[in-house]
Amino acid sequence: MALGRRVATVISEGESIMPMPPTSRFLRHMARNAAIATGVIGGGLLIGMAGYHAFGELSWLEAFYYASMILAGEGPPADPTALSAVGLSHLHLFAGFYALFSGVTFITTVGVLFAPAVHRFLHRFHLELYAHEEPETQD
Repeated sequence: MALGRRVATVISEGESIMPMPPTSRFLRHMARNAAIATGVIGGGLLIGMAGYHAFGELSWLEAFYYASMILAGEGPPADPTALSAVGLSHLHLFAGFYALFSGVTFITTVGVLFAPAVHRFLHRFHLELYAHEEPETQD
């Protein structure tokens, strides 16, 4: 056996490897994970809007704008000028924590969104390796 060759477990007679799940199941998993990702992003947007509305005393439309800019990774727009120094410091604290939350949320959402595709790729890769393995001869 050459170095670096993948060693698979031996499948005894009568056992078989699980076949690739149908495409319809894969699409259902993708749709489910897309719905979860949409819910997480929507929830994160609502948290940001509520914080900007409460701490920044912004209208809901402006709060949506500020929260969506941070959640999308574009960075915060300019600070509102109508706030006092204390109000601005509270807004900055909220914006900092919200930006950290948004970064983690984005990474997690990407993982949730692409998990079925990566799983299917690994499953197919495993099937291909199994199909190309040489049967061992017993002497």
